Amino acid sequence: YGDIFKTHILGCPCIMIASPEAARFVLVNNAQLFKPTFPASKQRMIGPSALFFHQGEYHSRLRKVVQSSFLPEAIRGIIPDIEIIAMNRLKTWEGRTIITFQEMKKYAFDVGIHSIFGQLDGAYKEDLNKYYHILEKGYNSMPINLPGTRFNKSIKARKKISDILSKIITERRDTNAPHKDLLQSLMESSDERGECLKEEQITDNVIGVLFAAQDTTATVLTWVIKFLTEYPALQQAVTAEQEAIEKTKNKDEILTLADTKKMPLTARIIQETLRLATVLSFTFREAVEDVEYKGYLIPKGWKVMPLFRNIHHNPEYFPDPHKFDPSRFEVPPKPNTFMPFGKGIHACPGNQLAQTEILIFIHHLTTKFRWEILGTDNEIEYSPFPIPKQGLPMRVSGKYEAPQTQSIIPQEDGTTPSILWSDSIFRA
Repeated sequence: YGDIFKTHILGCPCIMIASPEAARFVLVNNAQLFKPTFPASKQRMIGPSALFFHQGEYHSRLRKVVQSSFLPEAIRGIIPDIEIIAMNRLKTWEGRTIITFQEMKKYAFDVGIHSIFGQLDGAYKEDLNKYYHILEKGYNSMPINLPGTRFNKSIKARKKISDILSKIITERRDTNAPHKDLLQSLMESSDERGECLKEEQITDNVIGVLFAAQDTTATVLTWVIKFLTEYPALQQAVTAEQEAIEKTKNKDEILTLADTKKMPLTARIIQETLRLATVLSFTFREAVEDVEYKGYLIPKGWKVMPLFRNIHHNPEYFPDPHKFDPSRFEVPPKPNTFMPFGKGIHACPGNQLAQTEILIFIHHLTTKFRWEILGTDNEIEYSPFPIPKQGLPMRVSGKYEAPQTQSIIPQEDGTTPSILWSDSIFRA
């Protein structure tokens, strides 16, 4: 129906926009006329005070606080910890068959927890992981709060998370020990009235950051591995790039932020993955008043959805758009045609951290391990983000070790995937 049309989704009248100009009109030039909006269940689970549900002074203040925790200087300080998290996660894969997406979620969750809390007590981390896993299942559930429903279980899990955060905040205030992390920044921040943030506001924003940090990063990493496997020449080139960096290091010497800038091919592969997979397919906005755009009336209260996937897959901006071709990013894309992290004042403030943790993970995966994807199914499933079917099962071994008898890591629901494979040689 062209670059702009109207339809209904879940009973809501929606304006769909699929051009760079229209996306900029909504997300950047006139952002004050289009407020962020999410499904009721997701808003309830994350919390009404979370950054991305707001506009105006409150949003501006909170965004600066969150963004300050993800600036290059802040990321530089936690790279050694991200590297340890990546290596520890990869070691659990060795000699096993894993469900890639589920394992990447664990990695992204651990990095998210560290970026929020710094060095956190193991018991707290374990409990947060347990209850967040229950809570996230309610994000897209029907908001029916009856015993036994997914929504009800998620509400109870959210209360547990709130209680845990309250204990952590109380302990910090009692000890008054110095901390340099997002939680501390939120504890020292104020709202638009100049008052300190309440615990409920802090909780909402912590859960919001975890929501933003986990599934999206895990999805991108899963697709990167799939594309590297499907294009052996690219995989070899990335491995060579990463091994060249490794050779400049002494034994046990950690990566630095400067090292991540020496990975141009890997960075382009991440960019092309973000374009082709388009993890964030669209975003919801709602017109706060009647708005006119190019002769069209967007009525107050109607939803507006910039369709990032349509823009990323438009051959006018990306020739042969369904081909995986990282070389297309050797030159910058045209303005407003590449928006993997959104655009404008509500763009993802943690995109630099996400890209850094992906680069670190790919460095250690390609230099120390080898893997083989199991099965040839190219179907996609949505959870709700697009991921390869079955979460991309793969078998992993140490790069310089003989293949061992494989075991299977159970899926999140406790079952094991029904997968057959041959004893073929691992792909280099």
